[in-house]
Amino acid sequence: MFSRSILALVLSLQTAAALAQTTPTPAPAAPAATTAPASKPGIMLAQFQARREKALMKADTDGDGKISLAEWTAFQAKRQAKGDPAKSFARMDANHDGFIDRAELDTFFAKRFARLDKNGDGVLTADEMPGHKTAPNQGQ
Repeated sequence: MFSRSILALVLSLQTAAALAQTTPTPAPAAPAATTAPASKPGIMLAQFQARREKALMKADTDGDGKISLAEWTAFQAKRQAKGDPAKSFARMDANHDGFIDRAELDTFFAKRFARLDKNGDGVLTADEMPGHKTAPNQGQ
């Protein structure tokens, strides 16, 4: 009986040793501050486009995925927007087909994003966004 206990103990130790050799030991985790880059607060292009597109597609009252001049004019009147809606519509209707679609909105907002991103880092920070209290005045 003593030899069976010793044999069982030896077999279990060998099994444990074999498992220890085949199971990789995880590397110690590095401190988060050194491995993860600090994220900049701000808005990236895709976020900027998605937010603006979501807001403007509310003008698409018939749900066809594009905005007509009539829909745009009604939307601008509801928002009490300043300026001529026909002029703003013409700026966004790049292919001059009489409708603004999502692709035209993406292109329009990509250009706007590039103008606003003064330092060209691909992120709009609070001081680069118009209307923000820390944004520089247009007259400066």
